[in-house]
Amino acid sequence: MRGVWAGAGAAVATLLGAVAAAPPPGWTAAPAERRPYVYLEGAAGSVLQDTLSLTNPGAEPLTVRLSGQGAPFAFAARAVTVPARTRADVPFTVTVTAGTSPGEHRGAVLAAAGGREERVPVHLRVSGQSLAALTVEEVRIDGAGTLRYTLVNRGNTVLAPHLSVRAEGVFGTVLDRPSRALPVTLRPGERVTRTERWPDPPALDSITVDLRATAPGAPPATARAEAVFLARGPVAAGAGALLAAAAGTYAVRRRIRPGAGPEEPARRSPSGSPSAEATAGAKR
Repeated sequence: MRGVWAGAGAAVATLLGAVAAAPPPGWTAAPAERRPYVYLEGAAGSVLQDTLSLTNPGAEPLTVRLSGQGAPFAFAARAVTVPARTRADVPFTVTVTAGTSPGEHRGAVLAAAGGREERVPVHLRVSGQSLAALTVEEVRIDGAGTLRYTLVNRGNTVLAPHLSVRAEGVFGTVLDRPSRALPVTLRPGERVTRTERWPDPPALDSITVDLRATAPGAPPATARAEAVFLARGPVAAGAGALLAAAAGTYAVRRRIRPGAGPEEPARRSPSGSPSAEATAGAKR
């Protein structure tokens, strides 16, 4: 029995020795005070300050190189040597340039050491009046039903746009897609070109496509494109002529004034026969 307990004790001692000999976790870079990210706020033209904490749990000194992304960063030192089992706090500043637009901006502090890089997010809010503005531009549609358009953020806030599409043909609505969120986020000044597929466009029609883009806080933006769909082959010319005639007839019918009647009949005398003026006009 003593041998069993002795063997178990040796196993436990070996296990504890292995745990004690395990290497410590790797070095870390994070905002001071254990925050999830760096948050800075100020007006255009200001210089904002914060602190980065570098932790080296290893048994040897570690040199960490620092850089910034998304804004002008300045560090107390670009290369910081952190002693073993020590934390080093490194002050840094972010300059908000005079031309920076109000609203939310993103950046990062990059720390590199030992073949590894850590990214510390920086959220920057520039004070000032916010302006949300969205436009839809360069709308076009081809014969295969592919719709192309460009969304442009004309304001100074980040936009999450929605889009609805409606197409009217000669005889009525041929496409109606309700507003839906697009998988894009537009930063101030950013533009993105997208395509919309129309799986079953008409084989013969003249259509007008209307796009309506919206985003929280921004006025709706609209744009329009026109296209003619014609059947391919020898019948295309005849089909085009028929389509043009149908469109013309439809347009003429819409232009007739409500309540307009036929031509005025010939005026008659009290006896019931045509008047002298009407008879003379007929002779002429």
